[in-house]
Amino acid sequence: MATPQFLSSFRYSDSLTVVAISFCTAIVCEAISWLLIYRTNPYKSLKSSIDKAAKKLEIMKTDQNPSKLSTKKSKTKKIDRVETSLKESSRDLSLFKFKSGAVVALVLIVVFGFLNSLFEGKVVAKLPFKPIGIVMKMSHRGLKGDDSTDCSMVFLYFLCSISIRTNLQKFLGFSPPRGAAGAGLFPMPDPKTI
Repeated sequence: MATPQFLSSFRYSDSLTVVAISFCTAIVCEAISWLLIYRTNPYKSLKSSIDKAAKKLEIMKTDQNPSKLSTKKSKTKKIDRVETSLKESSRDLSLFKFKSGAVVALVLIVVFGFLNSLFEGKVVAKLPFKPIGIVMKMSHRGLKGDDSTDCSMVFLYFLCSISIRTNLQKFLGFSPPRGAAGAGLFPMPDPKTI
C-alpha cells in the first residue's frame, strides 16, 4: 500500500505510468507477433527470399557493364522480373503479418480503454512548446482548461507506442527485411506502368 501512495506523490508518476504501460504493451505485442509470425517457417522462407531478391536486384542495378543494346534489353527484363518477384514476396509477407495484426489491435484497444478510464480528464505531462492546431486537438483531448501545453494520456501514449514499438522491433531483429521496406499492402505505384 505504501508504494502506490509514494508514486502518487511523485511529480511525474502519471507520465511514467503511461510510458511504462506503453513499454509493457509493446513487449506483449511483439511476443504475440513472435508467436504468430516470426517463429514460423513460412515467414522465415519469405524473409529469406526477400533478402535474396533485394541483394540480387542491388547487384544487377550496380553492375555497369558497357555492352550491346540487346544485352541491355535482356538485363532490363531480368531486373523487371526480380522487381516483380520482390514485390510479390513483400505483398505475401504483409498478408502473412495481417493475421497477428488483428490480435495486436485487440490488445491495444483493451489497453487504450484501460488507460482512458485511469487518466480521463487528467493532465499527464506538460509540453515544452505550444502545439499547432491539429496537434493541439490531439494533445489536449479530453482535458479541461485553456493551457495548450497540457498533455493528455492519448497524445503521450500515441507518441510512446510509436517510438517504443518501432525501436523494440529493431532491437529484437523483427524489423521488415530491407527489400520489403515501404511495400505493405498498398505500395506506391510503379512509375513505369503509369
